[in-house]
Amino acid sequence: MAQILVNNLTFGYEGSFDLIFDNVSFSIDTDWKLGLIGRNGKGKSTFLNLLMGKYKYQGTIQTNTVFDYFPYIINDEQMKQSAAEFIEDLKTGCESWRVMCELNLMGVDTEILYRPFETLSHGERTKVLLAVLFSGENDFLLIDEPTNHLDVESRVTIREYLAKKKGFILVSHDRELLDGCIDHVLVLNRQTIEVQNGNFSSWWENKEKKDSFARAENKKHLKEIEKLGKAAATTAEWAAKGESRKIGYDSIKEPDRPANARTYISSKTKKMQSKVKQIEKRINREIEEKEDLLVDIEDVVDLKIMPLIHHKEVLVNVRDFSVTYKGSETPVFENLTFQIKRGERVCLRGANGCGKSTVIKAILKTLNEDAVQTGMLEIASGLVISYVNQDTSGLHGTIREYCKEKGIEESLLCAILRQLDFDRVQFVKKMEDFSEGQKKKVLLATSLITPAHLYIWDEPFNYIDVFSRMQIEKLIETYDFTMLFVEHDSRFCDKIATRTVNM
Repeated sequence: MAQILVNNLTFGYEGSFDLIFDNVSFSIDTDWKLGLIGRNGKGKSTFLNLLMGKYKYQGTIQTNTVFDYFPYIINDEQMKQSAAEFIEDLKTGCESWRVMCELNLMGVDTEILYRPFETLSHGERTKVLLAVLFSGENDFLLIDEPTNHLDVESRVTIREYLAKKKGFILVSHDRELLDGCIDHVLVLNRQTIEVQNGNFSSWWENKEKKDSFARAENKKHLKEIEKLGKAAATTAEWAAKGESRKIGYDSIKEPDRPANARTYISSKTKKMQSKVKQIEKRINREIEEKEDLLVDIEDVVDLKIMPLIHHKEVLVNVRDFSVTYKGSETPVFENLTFQIKRGERVCLRGANGCGKSTVIKAILKTLNEDAVQTGMLEIASGLVISYVNQDTSGLHGTIREYCKEKGIEESLLCAILRQLDFDRVQFVKKMEDFSEGQKKKVLLATSLITPAHLYIWDEPFNYIDVFSRMQIEKLIETYDFTMLFVEHDSRFCDKIATRTVNM
């Protein structure tokens, strides 16, 4: 076992308005199974890259550990080769037999090492690259979001595989994955960093208790500040009256005032003024303690949307529906039957490649001309659909430019993004410089502010942080709107779907 000691780490990207890390210190052990948790843009992937030595920084990172990083970058030439031909280029000294052993642990047939990499599914590629990653010895492994775009079955396989390993940092927003395979968490809070024993759920339970205590203490401090403020005002008023009385007096109003009253009043006034200063100091202390209480609280702000209500009960009717591409004898899927009724939240579930996105394209009428459709697909007349695509590559320019291009209200979009934890400074940046999670939030926010009868979301939560997922879950449960979605986050699906269509 070794340690990684981080001392006074400070880092910000060149040209950026803000620092990612500002004088932070912590330590971690290299035999931990460590989950790295934080909002989008808080520096999770950046920290992994700092460990890999990719960026210059201030402060120190002390360790004798050798790091390796997932995902590996696969170039165009390697995509056409089999993995067996280039695995040593990815990891120096990598041996095929070790990779095969790791694949066996995942229940994967080792023949996929000898197929062209581009022919493998997302899940198969991920499993091959993880097998390469874990084929070495004594490396401390940095694993960045391994389950994006993977189906539920592949996620379960990877969760069970990682549960048998140790000595890694895992960046993931999949709560099931984090709960199933980590024993420590490293949390990038709003203003602090904490390391804690346990998994995501145990940390979240502790955090909710801590936040509840902090809010109660904050309420107590506010009452104390209000009470002290009133006392300070009263005492200051008395002191002011005393100050006005110590010089001169009205013989008619105060006929019995003794000659030495001025000295007495002056002494009493000083005591009152001193008391005012002491109360003010107490108020300042209370304010400081109050400010320290709430710095890391994650307030999951309630989002609001205005869905449209369609006059028909059945919005989409699919019966014995099949899609086959010209030149192929095998249909993408066949004899699919389901309905989407008003108020339902329908989850399309199935393995990668089974045709979920094809169903969505058919409903949106965006299938290309090579797609041969048979059976029935009826869409209610006048149906307005709000769609979130998997692809974020079309985002460019600033938020203002994006709103002008899309014809949407900038203030409304920014309000939703602020609720999803966007800093104001992000609104003047180019979206090309956003993290993938921040880009996905732009697409989701655009969908949410678009009044529609049906919301179709295709893998909306890839790269989206846990806190934003919980916000959106709450929104969907609160508003009675109709959805068709594809999502491999099993916790989200179990909580949100009113019906599941298995493909």
